[in-house]
Amino acid sequence: MRALSCSLAAAAALLLVAVPGPVRARDRGVVGGQTVKITDSPWVAALASRERFGAIRSGQFCGGAVVGPRTVVTAAHCLTREVLGVDVAEAKDLRVIVGRGDMNGNNGTEVSIRSIWVNPAFNTESNAGDVAVLTLERPLMAGYAIPMAPAGDPAYEPGTAAGVYGWGDTTGAGTYAKTLHAARVLVLDDMLCRHAYPGGPEGAYTPSTMLCAGVALGGRDACQGDSGGPLVARGRLVGLVSWGSGCAQPGRPGVYTRISAVAALVRAHSVDHAPAGAHPPAQPSAHPAQPVMAPPAAAPGPAPVTPPAMPQTTPAAPQVGPPAAGPPALPQPSPPVVARPGRPA
Repeated sequence: MRALSCSLAAAAALLLVAVPGPVRARDRGVVGGQTVKITDSPWVAALASRERFGAIRSGQFCGGAVVGPRTVVTAAHCLTREVLGVDVAEAKDLRVIVGRGDMNGNNGTEVSIRSIWVNPAFNTESNAGDVAVLTLERPLMAGYAIPMAPAGDPAYEPGTAAGVYGWGDTTGAGTYAKTLHAARVLVLDDMLCRHAYPGGPEGAYTPSTMLCAGVALGGRDACQGDSGGPLVARGRLVGLVSWGSGCAQPGRPGVYTRISAVAALVRAHSVDHAPAGAHPPAQPSAHPAQPVMAPPAAAPGPAPVTPPAMPQTTPAAPQVGPPAAGPPALPQPSPPVVARPGRPA
């Protein structure tokens, strides 16, 4: 691992001042996170295949974010042959799981996937364009979706507190969480990210399509198994877990797909965002199309979601069940947290 340059170290020191609270060993989780309630973050989804990954933890192998009643976004690399072991069309039991905080439990809902669109411009060498759109077989009830932050949204400003969510490795050593974890990180300046990833074996950071977030001294990050999961700031989706060098390493922040760079693609391939009378472009389907189930009665459509804005406490987000009293406080700076080095479990 290369040492930080002087300019990078100085920038990192300034960022460190912005992170309040002591380091606490008990706050281990998404590396450096803590357990959170799925009812406080219903837009967090899991991708699962028992056929490919076994029955333990419901077969979860990647994350995703619900952005419409029938639309989930995730990382394109989660659906590659390198990850699945087969072409995505051959992974017949792919499911999206929502409302299940404990992957060893059976609460929540497992939804079949009607069609899958993987960004054809996704570059496996540079990780640029790391996004895919999953169309669910039936719509979810209101309250699951989170809004995507558009270009220019203050949620992208450097220093903004954000939360990364997932069920992945919590130590960087293959210790996978059975319950949903979240870690508090900061959106970092593009210059800092370019210093961390200038190119070469560890990858190159591209500001136009990527976003990076972390903590100056490491310890909080996404990790294997968190790929495709959401990075949320100011109650809006700003990133999808994509890649990084190791997990929660000092000077090596996590890199995310920048949502503002792919939002138009997501809308173009989403049945929820298609104009009236229009149909989204044809998509390669992993499963035969089936009749679409009508949404549950009394569900007029997805209500605006206000997920936890870290580090401040915000009103409770729309939930799967009865409204909770409020979102849990996300972790204070902790020891190494779960980061996603670029490949799911």
